[in-house]
This record gives sequence, C-alpha cells and structure tokens, in this order.
Amino acid sequence: MLERLAEIPDPRDPRGIRHALAVVLALAARAVPAGATSLLAVGEWIADAPEHLPEQLGACPDPFLPKRPTPPESAVRRLLARVDGDALDGAVGR
Repeated sequence: MLERLAEIPDPRDPRGIRHALAVVLALAARAVPAGATSLLAVGEWIADAPEHLPEQLGACPDPFLPKRPTPPESAVRRLLARVDGDALDGAVGR
C-alpha cells in the first residue's frame, strides 16, 4: 500500500517537509476504519495514534524532536484537503 501511496503527487513545497505524504495517507487510512469521519477526526486520531504505528509505516523520527514522528492535527487537515483526489483514487484502485 505504501508503494501505491508514494505515487501520489505531494502538493506541498518540498522545502520543510517533515512527514512523507505516503505515511500521512497511510495513517489516515488507518483512522477511517477506527471511526474518524472528518478531517478533524482523522488529524486527532493520527495525533493520538499508538507510538509504534508511524514508525511501522515508514515515518522517520526527527532528531531534534525525538518525542514522536507524527504530524500535528492541523497539518494533517491542511495536507489532506490539498491532496489530488483523482490521484488518490487511482493509486488506491490499483
């Protein structure tokens, strides 16, 4: 699944990206079956995700912020709102 999600174009400016798009999308995919029904709920679920989950999905810990490799809820909402829906649909469909 991560390989397919990595095919989706990242709408962000490459400078300053801290979280891979494929990891954020994989985390979001885990949030929906857990009951998240809005972008806010997805972001909150990701913020509260089990400690091991982001690393299992390929997130790299930040050496300056060793607490957790998950993006904040507000960043998740902004990113998910900007992702190309057609590209996401095509990647998941394959």
